[in-house]
Amino acid sequence: MAISNPPLPPAPVALPPLSDDAAAHLLNRAAFGPSPADLDAVRSMGASAWLAAQLTPGEDPALEARLAEFKTLKLSVGEALEQYPPLKKRLEALGLSKEDLADEDGKEKLRELRQEMKDELPRQLIVELTQARLLRAIESRRQLEEVLVDFWFNHFNVSAEKNRTRWMVTSYERDAIRPHVLGKFRDLLGATAKHPAMLWYLDNWQSVRDGFEPRRRRNGKNMPTGLNENYARELLELHTLGVDAGYSQGDVHEAARALTGWSVEIKRGGTFAFHPQAHDPGAKQIFGLSLEAGGGQSDGERLLDALARHPATAHHLAKKLCVRFVSDAPSPELVERIAQVFLSTDGDLRATVQAIFESPEFWSSSGAKTKTPLEFVASAVRAVGTLDDVQMPLARALDALGAPLYRCAPPTGYAEHAAAWVSAGALVSRINFGLALASGRVKGVRVRLPARSADAERTIDSVAAQVLGRPPSVQTRATLLKALGAKEEDGEARVPSPAVVAGLLLGSPEFQHQ
Repeated sequence: MAISNPPLPPAPVALPPLSDDAAAHLLNRAAFGPSPADLDAVRSMGASAWLAAQLTPGEDPALEARLAEFKTLKLSVGEALEQYPPLKKRLEALGLSKEDLADEDGKEKLRELRQEMKDELPRQLIVELTQARLLRAIESRRQLEEVLVDFWFNHFNVSAEKNRTRWMVTSYERDAIRPHVLGKFRDLLGATAKHPAMLWYLDNWQSVRDGFEPRRRRNGKNMPTGLNENYARELLELHTLGVDAGYSQGDVHEAARALTGWSVEIKRGGTFAFHPQAHDPGAKQIFGLSLEAGGGQSDGERLLDALARHPATAHHLAKKLCVRFVSDAPSPELVERIAQVFLSTDGDLRATVQAIFESPEFWSSSGAKTKTPLEFVASAVRAVGTLDDVQMPLARALDALGAPLYRCAPPTGYAEHAAAWVSAGALVSRINFGLALASGRVKGVRVRLPARSADAERTIDSVAAQVLGRPPSVQTRATLLKALGAKEEDGEARVPSPAVVAGLLLGSPEFQHQ
């Protein structure tokens, strides 16, 4: 895996003057949509200064004060397992067995107990984590950081639906993803590789060398034996090189051998553990990387080193980032330039993302992307008001749109391209959410819209300035005027409601696109 030294990237281009369209475009991509406050900040600071502030790690004290109400966010994996045990353990502590709850009376009692203990069951971990993510996406001043957390969590996806992973996801986002989104890719890769959530989700915790004979568990069951290639395959295909890099099934097998013994110590609080007795000590050859026999844990570390700095990884990550921030089909020239920045900076994610925002392709791509469900919901709330209290109906809106947080089952994560989110049913769901939101029927959201005007066009302009961050297009204006142009029974023109205008705008293609 020899790495060539690529030429340094060209000097940054001058960012264009910030028209209303340019400011809205920047916030649609580098934030979860324009809010009135962020629009004012971008216009007053300019694109370069705003981006520089967003790309510099910082704190948001007001947001942190609101997050403090979620008592599960700071729990370690071990504390989460201890404080939110499975329902079965809760019932055992009450002296109830499965047999006690088998008949109709028992089932009714179980329903009552579930309701009484709802805030003490494992689902509460994901409830609070989901509420916190929505609060951050909508209200955080560190908008680009939240966008990047969403991107990298999706890239290194784990699902809370897989048994014990639900106790690990809070720590995974907090400890493995968030600290590294503006750092070096190698640090991010290593943090995810060693986190119990990833080791459990992709089964590497049970991957051991051939012939390894583990001790028997206390319940009489043996630990799984043999090599498990799940994590090694996704490490190469999804996390680093990409499916088209040219590696073979043999490379996957060898990578899995290098990672044997990388496991989870549940009894010690769900921490990473390397089990040398379970590691394959033999020599290994992985996609040009030679590992001598006896390397131990360093086999996996050297593999991650090589993968993080491989040109194929640079290209794979550059394309994914360009798809996220520029276009579903970014030009090969742009992808190559961004890949070169990644390589020349040793995987500096801040520099790589900055290069995308400084590219002409970024500034000429307005409207080229369709918002994902999270982007749509968060940007809709930011457009019409503020989030006073995160209620679960807001989270359930994401369920209805097909993208529940932390519950994407495949390791691929949710799709970034429009085809996955554009359908008649999805559009109806988005329109219904937009109308409900703008009319104040989504709990926890305080809607603030311009005052009603007797003139339909004036109402459209004032509401569009807030919801879209710019004047509506000619087509959107005409569609709205037609929808609002009905007459009362006495022939008088109907006075348009700002809430109706906002709801229609939220459902318009102009808002769905970014």
